[in-house]
Amino acid sequence: MATLAAADTSTYAALLGLGVYRPARVVPNSEVVEAIDSSDEWIQQRSGIRTRRFAGPDETVVSMSVAASRDALAQAGIDARQVDAVIVATVSHLLQTPSAATMIAHQLGTEQPAAFDISAACAGFSHGVALANDMIRAGSARHVLVIGVEKLSEITDPTDRGTAFIFADGAGAVVVGPSDTPGIGPVVWGSDGEQYDLIRQREDWRDVIASDAPSMPHLRMEGNAVFRWASYSMAKVAQQAMDRAGVRAEDIDCFVPHQANNRITDAMARAMKLPASVRIARDIIDAGNTSAASIPLALQRMADDGDAASGDLALLVAFGAGLAYAAQVVVVP
Repeated sequence: MATLAAADTSTYAALLGLGVYRPARVVPNSEVVEAIDSSDEWIQQRSGIRTRRFAGPDETVVSMSVAASRDALAQAGIDARQVDAVIVATVSHLLQTPSAATMIAHQLGTEQPAAFDISAACAGFSHGVALANDMIRAGSARHVLVIGVEKLSEITDPTDRGTAFIFADGAGAVVVGPSDTPGIGPVVWGSDGEQYDLIRQREDWRDVIASDAPSMPHLRMEGNAVFRWASYSMAKVAQQAMDRAGVRAEDIDCFVPHQANNRITDAMARAMKLPASVRIARDIIDAGNTSAASIPLALQRMADDGDAASGDLALLVAFGAGLAYAAQVVVVP
């Protein structure tokens, strides 16, 4: 029997470039409060959000991803034709098939890479980074484009007091490629499926089609339960990611959690006893919760503000519907 050849697995992987896209329309709390009988003060106290971005009709999941990806490729110094795989994390690409990834790959001018979407909600970007890291280390790809993108404004009920002020739109992308030294730490990921319905699509598509007045399915969330779960469970996951990466809290330069809620971020930082020297992402204040896009958007904001620099160690922690979660330590590109 012939012996199969194996791929070269001697390389490490790292983030080589980062790019983002923020929709043009800025939506302050004053535009959402009337429909939910709320106030700017209540929203800021509950979530930290002051404004968010909503995409217009010409700003789609695909177009936002293409724009973010072009910036990521430029920073990495990589031509689109060098991309071997495109991974898109999203829950708001409203075609069951084909994947957004195949459409994005074509528009970027790639040369027929592997392309697929993943559905891990707010944890999707970190799942994509973990997959890309493993693909490169296993030899099945050399350069992987990972995108987190959402147009949640299309599937958010503007009258739902629990979600209308939270969700927003945007895209972030990274190029993951080979490195002489480890640039992506081991992932700690999982899901708590017993609580899958704490964040979910409210209506089944079949029920929508059968209804007398069909409308877009919307997201629903049990905010208090999610807050309790994320505030404490995710601190443990984050610590596990640091342990597996062989670093301590004092080695971390930037803490970039999923931008779900400022109070959740504060609770995680306290539970992990992060030193005052660790800079913490607060993009949610002006960008809202962009689900799979939130971590790359937040990391880019930190870089723009001088709170993250190339070579820094960043702790990424993501969590969302499912309840899916993932955490890893990465070197900032």
